[in-house]
Amino acid sequence: MFHLIDRRAQGKNKSAPNRERFLRRYKGQIKDAVTRAMKGRSITDIDNGEKISIPVKDVNEPTFGHSHGGIWESINPGNQEYLKGDKIARPKGGAGKGKGQAGNSEEISEDDFVFQLSREEFLNYFFEDLELPNLVKTQLTTTTDFKNQRAGFKTSGAAATLHVLRSLRGALGRRIAVGGKSNKRLREAESELAELLGLTEDNQDPRILALRKEIHHLRTRLLAIPFLDPFDLRYSNRIKIPKPSTQAVMFCILDVSGSMDEQKKDIAKRFFILLYLFLTRAYEKIEVVFIRHHTAASEVDEKEFFHSRESGGTIVSSALKLLTQTLQTRYPPSDWNAYVAQASDGDNWDNDSIICRQILINTVMPLVQYYAYVEITEGEPQNLWHEYTQVLEHHRHFAMQKIKDPADIYPVFRELFKKQNQSK
Repeated sequence: MFHLIDRRAQGKNKSAPNRERFLRRYKGQIKDAVTRAMKGRSITDIDNGEKISIPVKDVNEPTFGHSHGGIWESINPGNQEYLKGDKIARPKGGAGKGKGQAGNSEEISEDDFVFQLSREEFLNYFFEDLELPNLVKTQLTTTTDFKNQRAGFKTSGAAATLHVLRSLRGALGRRIAVGGKSNKRLREAESELAELLGLTEDNQDPRILALRKEIHHLRTRLLAIPFLDPFDLRYSNRIKIPKPSTQAVMFCILDVSGSMDEQKKDIAKRFFILLYLFLTRAYEKIEVVFIRHHTAASEVDEKEFFHSRESGGTIVSSALKLLTQTLQTRYPPSDWNAYVAQASDGDNWDNDSIICRQILINTVMPLVQYYAYVEITEGEPQNLWHEYTQVLEHHRHFAMQKIKDPADIYPVFRELFKKQNQSK
């Protein structure tokens, strides 16, 4: 019986190199097609693949061919319609293959080149130039740190790592194992000698002399066993195990007050869905905290964050206070990279907006790497926007954008999370 093992890198997927070459070659056209495709689908469906269409003119390549030249004849079997010398007209528009409309036009066209992008390929193009800004400690997806952990003992090492107790225990075990038979025989010989000495007073008895000689030999042999042999030495063994070198947390703050109508809430939810998908895809080691607020703020799970119908007045500072408390108790800046995204219509009590500005400038911003505020309104900026502009003057890692309608969600998202200039 023969067992065939396919050790090729691509296995059954033999066309994978050709596909990767094609995606690299027409990267620009595919990115444009992905952008066009986004306009016709819901953001909640972004996690699926997409059928991409590329104009034929963008994928055509120059080719060399042999020209017949001169006059030549051909035989077409089964021809009952044409005679020698007849001219064959080109098919009219709509009569042949192509996408031209029915009519008298004789122009020949071809269908666009259509192929299917997988889920992974689609998301690669969608998130290609996005990142969490100011991730200064390490790149979460690739860099790991290591910590030392005890892993038993080893027979060699530095003198500082010598484990005395374990070495002495090993030496004792070795002496017992090596001298076990000699000790047993020594006790037996001493017992026999004592019996003989009790029976006779002749010290020249051959049996007594033989036992004394054997006892001397056994004692000499036992004394020759070293108390501590280099073989007994044991050193503490420590190994390095990977651990996350940095940790990131993303806070999503959503205004669910009465001034946020269903359309605004829907836009905010779409923005956070896009953000959440981006975070979970781009960074494996990241936590997401959802905070809803009206007159009071509460930390909720993802389902309640997007689907709860609870509403009320507007006190934005309640969310910022809860954010501050959570940051200080659960996510200290020494161990965590903290990011915040806030969505609101900006309609807040005037006095509370001032409090929000003070909390951000004095407390929140020193604790976070990046803070993005999105105001969803069709009219003029609200009072919260005007107060937040002062935060921007004090902290450069604070960003603000406005969303008027669903079409602005994706451009605003890309503006907030575009890759930063590494030279800055």
